[in-house]
Amino acid sequence: MKRTVLFDTETTGLDPATGDRVIEIAALELIGDLPTGKAYHVLIDPERDIPEEASRVHGFTLADLEGKPKFAEIADGFLEFIGNDDLIAHNASFDFGFINAELGRVGKPPLDPARKIDTLELARERFPGMPNSLDALCRRYGIDLSERTTHNALLDCKLLADVYVELMGGRQHGLGLGGEDGDDAPVARYTGPKTRTPVLIVPDETTLADHTAFIEKMPDPVWLMDSKTRS
Repeated sequence: MKRTVLFDTETTGLDPATGDRVIEIAALELIGDLPTGKAYHVLIDPERDIPEEASRVHGFTLADLEGKPKFAEIADGFLEFIGNDDLIAHNASFDFGFINAELGRVGKPPLDPARKIDTLELARERFPGMPNSLDALCRRYGIDLSERTTHNALLDCKLLADVYVELMGGRQHGLGLGGEDGDDAPVARYTGPKTRTPVLIVPDETTLADHTAFIEKMPDPVWLMDSKTRS
């Protein structure tokens, strides 16, 4: 089944072109659009200050990132985790822009935009003219937001994974039914008893009398025709 990677970043600001940097990356592996449990998560020393307005959004201060690795130290691990698979993000151009800016700083090629799957664009197609932030989509799909007090990348990934499943058609979308990958793909199977004993329901006299009274009120009821007439 198809592998994709859903990811999110937190940053020092809104524009890598003005020197803003990535401070957190989280990613989840999906197989057949469902999380496998494999995750990647890292906090990063941005090598610069974190403005107060950014800290109010994600909750991180520079003190929280002291001693954390720099992007150059985690780049290979991140690229190994995402492989060559499609990459899912909410407002994906934002995350791609920041990751590509960081990759450029360490002399690595950028992520191919053809790999991009943007859940914001998917949501806008499905719900045109409606709020389509991650919070709004979680509320629309009844996904628990109680832990989301700040924009934590790992929690946002977990929420977005649930949103993505719903955008793609719900939990049944990812059930393996012997698809194109053959016998090795997960398959939903019936695991109950091999045989079943039918239960015969016999109506009592009162029920039969009520039924007879009901059909007698109907014009030409088929239940009162003999077999020759019905044929």
